[in-house]
Amino acid sequence: MFKSVFIVLLSSFIFLLGVLAHTGHTTEGGGGAYPNGAEDFMSGAVPPPGTYFLNYLTYYTADRFNDGSGKSVIPDFDLKVTANVFRLLHVTKTKILDGYWGVHIFIPIVNVDVSLPFGSQSKTGIGDIIIDPFILSWHTKNWHFATGIDIFIPTGSYDKNRLANIGRNYWTFETIFAFSYLSDNGLDLSAKFMYDINTKNKDTDYRSGQEFHFDYTIGKKFANWGVGIGGYYYKQITSDKQGGIKVGSDGNKGQAFALGPQLKYDHKNMSFIIKYQKEMEVKNRPEGDKFWFKFVYAF
Repeated sequence: MFKSVFIVLLSSFIFLLGVLAHTGHTTEGGGGAYPNGAEDFMSGAVPPPGTYFLNYLTYYTADRFNDGSGKSVIPDFDLKVTANVFRLLHVTKTKILDGYWGVHIFIPIVNVDVSLPFGSQSKTGIGDIIIDPFILSWHTKNWHFATGIDIFIPTGSYDKNRLANIGRNYWTFETIFAFSYLSDNGLDLSAKFMYDINTKNKDTDYRSGQEFHFDYTIGKKFANWGVGIGGYYYKQITSDKQGGIKVGSDGNKGQAFALGPQLKYDHKNMSFIIKYQKEMEVKNRPEGDKFWFKFVYAF
């Protein structure tokens, strides 16, 4: 039976694309490469050596875009993003620093539908592909740890004059540390911490700031079932810059917190997870709701 649940270094569909900025074109400060809230139960527990297929299906909807004070600033704003992400994970028997070495790849299929006061647009296609050639994981009786560097490759379609983009047109390097504690009575405390460094979008001369964020879960395992609450925290650390100059008075720094219920069921070599997340305390980003369905299959 597939008993340990993988590290989640999940995929990346890029879900934010453009809103009107004071400079007259679309800003890149409204979203990051990583889809926050993707990871949940046992997020620090990479599975044993073997090959695994994971599928992430998510739907995000928002009807407000907040400024740096948390106030809605775009009338009639509406954003809907649907993404299905295919992930292939392989964990080898090779050990480095006493941790198992693994690799993975994410391929996202994304639909973005955005409406603003001056128009609307929809776009569907392959988003930015993610790879990680160096995942390390460690396990003890109750504790599990994992680390890696996810690389977001700008493969998704992008046009600086287009309202809806499914790619970000720049590289992101995301360092990761994740842990899980599973007690003897089934208490699950898990978190996945990430720090993102973005390169410059050469088409717009815009460089998004560095980002710190983490997904978290507090859950309980009952036989094949798991229940819990979880979500994410996101905080942009450095300012966005365009042409080397800070964007706006606050650097367009984003912030968000999300919370919601989640449910997991294990069956033989498969796992099924559903969850809902409500965003709050949002600044310089859309504020909305996320729905997830995740499937894990061990070969």
